[in-house]
Amino acid sequence: MEKTNRVLLKLSGEALAGEKHTGFDEATVVEVAKQVKQVVDSGVQVGVVIGGGNFWRGRTSNKIERTKADQIGMLATIMNCVYVSEIFRTEGVDTVVMTPFACGDIAQLYSKDASMEALKEGKVVFFAGGTGHPYFSTDTATALRAIEIEADCILLAKAIDGVYDSDPKLNPNAKKFDSISLNEVLEKKLGVIDLSATIMCLENKMPMLIFGLNEENSIVKTVNGEFSGTRVTVD
Repeated sequence: MEKTNRVLLKLSGEALAGEKHTGFDEATVVEVAKQVKQVVDSGVQVGVVIGGGNFWRGRTSNKIERTKADQIGMLATIMNCVYVSEIFRTEGVDTVVMTPFACGDIAQLYSKDASMEALKEGKVVFFAGGTGHPYFSTDTATALRAIEIEADCILLAKAIDGVYDSDPKLNPNAKKFDSISLNEVLEKKLGVIDLSATIMCLENKMPMLIFGLNEENSIVKTVNGEFSGTRVTVD
């Protein structure tokens, strides 16, 4: 991989929860902060999107109308970003939290210009609140922000260590892909990210590197091209 100058790191809410599977595992978040500091100190600009699955899985309930369920999910991502950004600060990383809708003094209102300026100043920018609209997941927000900030690639840090041809939790013989194209992801219906996000990445030629968050030094290794996950190409 060519030299990376700017990345969008997508963190799984479940991965940040560790073995508790809900809330936060502080040791995990501190380790992420230390790795991101190394990346930023090396001159790479980092934006972050965090999923909300450690707090809210609204689509599993038929009791709540979809728009409201998605709005609760947006708030979950804001809680995640505020918490994680504060842990980053304790590790010496300057941060900014941005949301697509006003949140008082909790976060700044998102704009491309402001986020680009913060990135160039060496700050880690947290893009919280999804796209600000229902019916769009944090996958779509990740693709959107990565394209807007002109990232070189998306780093997808998950609880699982790459892309498989079937669910490795259910199938012990599942095959892991070292590399796969976005077109193949669509054809095989692998569900790496949701459909709208996949199409956005394909149309805008945004590659992804997918890896296990809990593997040792995984973020630093991925930025340096030494990861053992799955490379998702735009070819």
